[in-house]
Amino acid sequence: MLLRRSEKVGSYRGKWGGVAGYAEGAPEEAALREISEETGLVASVELVRRGEPFPVEDLSLHRRWIVHPFLFDCGSRDFKLDRESTEAEWVSPTEILRRDTVPELWTSYLSVAPTVETVNRDTEHGSAYISIRALEVLRDRAALLDQKRVEPVEAWKDLTATALRLLSGHPSMAVLVNRLNRVMHLSRKSRSAEAVEENARSSIDRAGADDEGAARQAARLVAERRVLTLSGSGTVMAALRAAAPSPVAVAVAESRPGGEGTSVAEALGRRGLPVTLLPDSALCALLTERRFDLVLVGADSLLPSGAIVNKVGSCGAALAARQAGIPFYVASATDKIQLNNDVQLPQGDPKELYNGGGPVETFVPIFEVVPAGLVTSVLTERGC
Repeated sequence: MLLRRSEKVGSYRGKWGGVAGYAEGAPEEAALREISEETGLVASVELVRRGEPFPVEDLSLHRRWIVHPFLFDCGSRDFKLDRESTEAEWVSPTEILRRDTVPELWTSYLSVAPTVETVNRDTEHGSAYISIRALEVLRDRAALLDQKRVEPVEAWKDLTATALRLLSGHPSMAVLVNRLNRVMHLSRKSRSAEAVEENARSSIDRAGADDEGAARQAARLVAERRVLTLSGSGTVMAALRAAAPSPVAVAVAESRPGGEGTSVAEALGRRGLPVTLLPDSALCALLTERRFDLVLVGADSLLPSGAIVNKVGSCGAALAARQAGIPFYVASATDKIQLNNDVQLPQGDPKELYNGGGPVETFVPIFEVVPAGLVTSVLTERGC
């Protein structure tokens, strides 16, 4: 969200900026207070990342500001401006480069924006979320190269290298591979930074719509049901939040290695859902007792065979569900379909399982294949 500063503020009148104000007290509390006062959106925001504070020298004002950058996700775009702003727009962050903004707004954004490193290290979020962050990295890099007027051949080399680095971080995530390859394929004729930025922006919009469509399909399924899930699928999270009426009960396995199920359970609990966190080893017992109506998981890849690739533990849950006569559903956008059945299953950090000194070998898979015969149905933006 960019806001145009009004004539009633003390500095930078008429310029575009983000929500801002003096950090009186704790900076995060001040940020939330300013969001509430300037936009009325505070009830729907969630902190994503905070950047390192940095100084901004403004010689014309004889001021030295210390900027504390924060990035928040918004669950709504319905804002109500106060006297400090004359208008507001929801835009791609790269629009900052083309507007008359307050000093160092792009620097503020970059301090909280995704990078190749943060995307490649991300083991907490689902593949759909990670793929969109990867597209944002490519979009931001293309916009910066375009603004700097880097020679087209050099810019294309830079963007190709950026895309390859992003692809190398999560080679098993078909959705990341498909979405990045689509952007570069669509840009291949002009091979320009401008084309890559535009195609990345369009792909982000399309990806968001497809992921939301798959979540809507799943939301109809889980309404007033008892649902068991695992790992950190953003599509599953969105479905559970959007279901009306809400699920009667939700159980989330902790999902080791990584343990991202814990943060999923916390987030669902904050939304008021009746949620239970359980160890992975308890999945079979709960399903055998038939205390749930269905299992719903996301997917990292959908294979042509009908099998899926997902976080380790998914196959065990599917086997237990089949034994208990409980359906096992997968919620996923069609962008996760692979062209072949070849899969790469990376290993996790052995020290997370065993850090002793004994002669012990470890096996720490992160993903596994769930055979097609164990999957009741795949719910996509196009239906079942």
